[in-house]
Amino acid sequence: MHVYSIPMNVRFRGITERSGVLVEGPAGWGEFCPFVEYDDEECVPWLRCALEAADEGWPEPKRDKVPVNCTVPVVSPERAHEIVKSSGCGTAKVKVAESTVEEDCERLEAVRDALGPQGHVRIDANMLWDVETAVKAIKAMDRAAGGLQYVEQPCRTLDELAQVRRRTTVLIAADESIRKAEDPVKVAVAGAADIAVIKVAPLGGVRRALEIAEACGLPCVVSSALETSVGMAAGIALAAALPELDYACGLATLSMFQGDVTSAPLRPENGYLAVPRTAPEPDLIAEHEIDDPRWIDRLNRVRASL
Repeated sequence: MHVYSIPMNVRFRGITERSGVLVEGPAGWGEFCPFVEYDDEECVPWLRCALEAADEGWPEPKRDKVPVNCTVPVVSPERAHEIVKSSGCGTAKVKVAESTVEEDCERLEAVRDALGPQGHVRIDANMLWDVETAVKAIKAMDRAAGGLQYVEQPCRTLDELAQVRRRTTVLIAADESIRKAEDPVKVAVAGAADIAVIKVAPLGGVRRALEIAEACGLPCVVSSALETSVGMAAGIALAAALPELDYACGLATLSMFQGDVTSAPLRPENGYLAVPRTAPEPDLIAEHEIDDPRWIDRLNRVRASL
């Protein structure tokens, strides 16, 4: 087991560096990197995901490449334009709701300009709006973006998502409502969402995530949880194994890191990620390894509860 810490290029989810543990097993490498605020119970599926990669490997893929979006954090319109233009992606996911609606709209206008009329723009509000705020903001941002593909998790609860969905023509995607739910199928039953955003580590691995995707009965978008290439490989494996993949996935997040643990990073080319059969060898561990026994203690505590 190796503990790593990699600085990030921008603040994202309130963090400026990403840390976790790389584990090796008979099938290859896995990554355990739940966010520091998660309690041990919430970390259990993250460890199951890491152990699946290290001990079992993944199901056979149904495709050899996966379309991806670029991610635009809360930055200036000029920087947003640069991120999208240099990404090579035809879809951009823009973080909103952490700044004013006017600032978000300016960023979205820049993103649309960079993508051109054929590109797709989606936004992620990370549960920060109430219903009324969401309805007004989505309408304004839909205009600014020249049409939104969908809005991800505008509000916190399923009831709020359902209300927003009834009052806007923009598709609603559920993220936290799925991965934090005791019963993910409730998202579809409640009429709260049109699209399911699924993340392999918080859901317990590729096989478990496939079960949840089937239970949701919604088109799926696979998104990252800010992993290195080792953990990202599991997300790509999930996207590759889905029966249908109608939307670009949020798996092109390595550009937010100031490094990686492998000399073969999983970066997109022309808007696509190649599907690996196993996680890449973490041959750059020494550059980012840290001595932090708290991570090993945390992993061992969680493993004891499996």
